[in-house]
Amino acid sequence: MNRAALAETLDRVAAALASAHDDWWVIGSTAVALHGAITDVSDIDILVSQRDGVTLMAGWHGGVTIGAASERFRSTPYGRLAGAPLPIEVMGDLEVSVAGGWQRVVPATRIAIRGIFVPARADLVDILYLFDRPKDRRRAALLI
Repeated sequence: MNRAALAETLDRVAAALASAHDDWWVIGSTAVALHGAITDVSDIDILVSQRDGVTLMAGWHGGVTIGAASERFRSTPYGRLAGAPLPIEVMGDLEVSVAGGWQRVVPATRIAIRGIFVPARADLVDILYLFDRPKDRRRAALLI
């Protein structure tokens, strides 16, 4: 992991979301790393509200690629931002498919680590297990 690239990208995320209307979080591998675990970080996953996601993507100074839902995940909007050292994935009102339907992903906690908001450790573990992919289970195990 290139720490300088990660730090610069996180600074850009924090600046871009400084005027967000709603709570936002960094999740995934970056949040795991911010909690002190050693893991590879290849992009920054941002969980935002729909309105903040739309605003962020519209005002981004760099490339924006709009994505589509998958069988497991959907968000409105979903986009991948280029122009920072690491790619940034924006997930507005993220939902995950679970038995019985779609479940909205809303962390119960929000803490700042180095100026970046992430779910608290136990909350992040729960989210990673909810995603239920092998890479997420491995990341959750790093936090337990």
